Amino acid sequence: MTALDLADLTKSYPDGGAPTVRGLSLSVESGSLTALLGPSGSGKTTVLKLIAGLLTPDTGDIRLGGRSIRDLPPEGRRVVMVFQNPLLFPHMTVAENVGFGLRMRDVAPNEVAARSAAMLEKVRLVGLGNRRPVELSGGQQQRAALARALVLEPEVLLLDEPLSSLDASLRDEMRALILDLQRETRVTTLVVTHDQTEAVILADRIALMLDGRLVQHATPEVIYGRPVTLAVARFFGGVNFLPGRAAGGIFHTSIGPLVLPTGVTDGPGTLTIRPEAVRLGPGREARPARLVSCTFLGTQTRIELDLAGTRLQALTTPEALRGLAPGQEVGVTLPTAALWVLPEV
Repeated sequence: MTALDLADLTKSYPDGGAPTVRGLSLSVESGSLTALLGPSGSGKTTVLKLIAGLLTPDTGDIRLGGRSIRDLPPEGRRVVMVFQNPLLFPHMTVAENVGFGLRMRDVAPNEVAARSAAMLEKVRLVGLGNRRPVELSGGQQQRAALARALVLEPEVLLLDEPLSSLDASLRDEMRALILDLQRETRVTTLVVTHDQTEAVILADRIALMLDGRLVQHATPEVIYGRPVTLAVARFFGGVNFLPGRAAGGIFHTSIGPLVLPTGVTDGPGTLTIRPEAVRLGPGREARPARLVSCTFLGTQTRIELDLAGTRLQALTTPEALRGLAPGQEVGVTLPTAALWVLPEV
């Protein structure tokens, strides 16, 4: 197991536009799985290519276990990358594809066969080694590509949007397989995705990129509940934002004063609370609100509320709204523990 450290990486392309990656520094713990998350064009895949040696950074360093690999060729880095497209060789069998990297390292044929067969078993492709890639489903091709990477026993595994081309049921299956294999091998893994749900399910920590910069690196729980900026909060589904001022543990807003968790600095800011944390019904801290609209989402219902002229959204179960209709009054509680203040910038 090897820790991965990126130090002040910058990468621009010849067209002369703004840098795709801007001064990015990131430490990935040995044996962990980190999701590199962000919208399209935020520089995520460029970061993977820099780590893999497919691109050279303009500035900065890349270190594995404290050792710089910036100037090493891709084959000398013990880093493997699995692309969104599996890129299997069509003229080879699945087993030959899996063993290709081992053969390039002059591993003995009997060992190549044994290690390839063992890896095919791990990725649940037993009995399919003699097939051609065209005879596999999309999910099976992605598993074969994963086997081809892991059979090399890399120090770092890079996965570029590995689930984006699969349908929902196959995504769930492949996600579970990636988690099982990562936990078994403990290979340091970096997964690129634009899907917040996927990142939360897969990753020990999330590194969020916006406009080529790393804006927050933390556990999923911290990023959801304690975003560092308004942009981070919005990216993770934040919709409730109340401008105001913190003073002496109280946040003064248009809907009245709210008791804050400890440790909030006095001064102007924006208070946020996730919609799923908003509670409906009577209670000691409940405030009167008018139910504006309800949208059924299956297992949840999204509701819009009017609190003293301010609109807030909540997510709740359909059962919690039984007997209520738009226009009616309902009690709303904003729990202190779920409040978070974004500082004014």
